[in-house]
Amino acid sequence: MPEHTVTSPETREPGTPVTSGVDREFTVAERSQTQLVLRRFLQHRAAVISLGVLIAVILLAYVGGMLWKYGAGEITPDNSQPPSWDHPFGTDAVGKDEFAQVLRGTRISLQVSVSVAILATLVGTLWGSVAGYFGGWVDSLMMRITDLVLTLPLIAVAAMLAHNFGGTWYLIAAVIAGLYWAYVSRVARGVVLSLREKEFVEAAKALGATDTRIILRHLVPNALGSILVNLTILVALAILLETSLSFLGFGVQAPDTSLGLLVSEAQTALTTRPWLFYFPGLFIIIIALTINFIGDGLRDAFDPQQTKVRQ
Repeated sequence: MPEHTVTSPETREPGTPVTSGVDREFTVAERSQTQLVLRRFLQHRAAVISLGVLIAVILLAYVGGMLWKYGAGEITPDNSQPPSWDHPFGTDAVGKDEFAQVLRGTRISLQVSVSVAILATLVGTLWGSVAGYFGGWVDSLMMRITDLVLTLPLIAVAAMLAHNFGGTWYLIAAVIAGLYWAYVSRVARGVVLSLREKEFVEAAKALGATDTRIILRHLVPNALGSILVNLTILVALAILLETSLSFLGFGVQAPDTSLGLLVSEAQTALTTRPWLFYFPGLFIIIIALTINFIGDGLRDAFDPQQTKVRQ
């Protein structure tokens, strides 16, 4: 890592005039862009706490589910029991442990939301980058298609597609990703439009780089900050949309389960067994809030107004 050394007046040769300044020698280490981003993110207290909570939820869902004494489909003799030491989240009408079901539902909901975020980000980034780089009629045509997707009513279209293509979690993820990629493409296009006239792009063209190489090796990596922020936002949006679809009966179907499906199944028991409704709803809120705070932290960390600030 390069260093710059500043010499204090005390180190000058005798007889040399002493100028005002710091009377000591010190070293300023240049930090890389990654280090600056990480440092700013760690200074965002809400984002760091949210990241810790989200990691705890993920570990609880995947590791805790394997260690818990009850399985998600296991029927116990303790039917309709309120929360207790043996059943922390209570049981349903047939005796299934609600804690085990919430952990399984959390796993499925996380798998759906993360798959949506990755698929939508990949498609949207490539689509927006190509449109922004070539411009002209290519940009106009591709953005009109994007605008068409953006005008579609999300829940109505997602419910129709999910009903026709089945209720497995990966098909639900594909349906939601097919609607959310347009949001990412708008962001990617805007960033690429501001980058395509930069000197490094002109230099790559002068060296004979192909358009594909310029887009994938130069433009997309430089737009990574905005893309990562939108990826986290998509995770939160996807889990909320999946919850809405499952609540309406168009999302994940039994024997699979999800947090939204658990909430939907418990709505008729809200007055008699409210714990069946509140615990999966609480997990939905926790996941959505923590991801939003993480997105805020990433947005502040990648803020271009701060890239020249040495922390």
